[in-house]
Amino acid sequence: MQSGIDYRQLAVSGVQALQPYQPGKPIEELERELGISGILKLASNENPLGTSPKALAALTQALDSLELYPDGSGYQLKEAIARKIGLHDSQITLGNGSNDLLDIIARAYLDSSRAAVCAEYAFAIYPIEIQAVGAELRIAKANPPDHHSMPYGHNLPNIAAKIDDKTRVVFIANPNNPTGTWLDREALHGFLQRVPADVIVVVDEAYTEYVQQPDFPNALEWLDEFPNLIVTRTFSKIYGLAGLRVGYAASNPAVADILNRVRQPFNVNSLALVGAMAALEDDAFLQQSVLTNAAGLKQWLGACAENGWEYIPTVGNFITVDCKRPAAPVYNALLREGVIVRPLGGYGLPQHLRITIGTEAQNTRCINTLKKVLAA
Repeated sequence: MQSGIDYRQLAVSGVQALQPYQPGKPIEELERELGISGILKLASNENPLGTSPKALAALTQALDSLELYPDGSGYQLKEAIARKIGLHDSQITLGNGSNDLLDIIARAYLDSSRAAVCAEYAFAIYPIEIQAVGAELRIAKANPPDHHSMPYGHNLPNIAAKIDDKTRVVFIANPNNPTGTWLDREALHGFLQRVPADVIVVVDEAYTEYVQQPDFPNALEWLDEFPNLIVTRTFSKIYGLAGLRVGYAASNPAVADILNRVRQPFNVNSLALVGAMAALEDDAFLQQSVLTNAAGLKQWLGACAENGWEYIPTVGNFITVDCKRPAAPVYNALLREGVIVRPLGGYGLPQHLRITIGTEAQNTRCINTLKKVLAA
């Protein structure tokens, strides 16, 4: 029976205006579309070394208890995280990936009477979460692309100018995805000092373990100084657990108490809890991942210099290249060659491609394929 009702119009106004998040193209999808194999995916900033061996071993042992619900509090993982980063477990909130934590924060502190601020070219999930709860979205203009030491990066004065009595949350990614840009210790600390105490500042550190910049901040060190600070981190990137979906937020206990009231029960599954605990202790894998990324980034910077490719400064495990032409056709041509990268038209960067740093062999293949496509 046809009801004649437009069910999209029944949704709350903030949701009606949303465009779904577009993840990196899966390998299986490209295989179905083009019937090719041997595909190289460098689209989603996954760890090219795979998963922590310690995590894999622990996961194998955990397979015989999947009929049981996970620990709803994630007690052991919270304790392990707290020990690792020098905090108390009362300061930790677990999430089904750090995306889940961004959603929890938005639902805890935003509604239609409040506003939130994020930067231009920042992670696409921030605007989605802000709009989904009906809050006012304020996007602060980024640094200009030309004649700036950090082109396309977060402009902290512009972000501060968007904060007023209505503002309740500010989202900052450091380093930022998809640009790779970053804020140094002095700049970020100075910004936090200027933010009113009743405004929650979320510093998203999903890629922090890869960073080797000497003046790069560890925002966890400032939790005692700034009770309005929340730091989010993930096991999806350097720890190689993207498929399990697990992350955490660190904050002062009062904030964590609120977040844990909103958090869904059993939001982190049993395998994710076990895998994350084991990965947290795999320092050898972490160090190998850092070194591989550093070498790969050096390889990419050399290729950019050799070929005259412009790129956005980065300290993450990806590089964003300016194609100097619409990037969508370049992206599609790379797909036909079996190489998946990430076009950034949805981020307002229609000429840019974001490329995950891979192993030396993966980087070589991608560089040579990109050179071929751009020359065609």
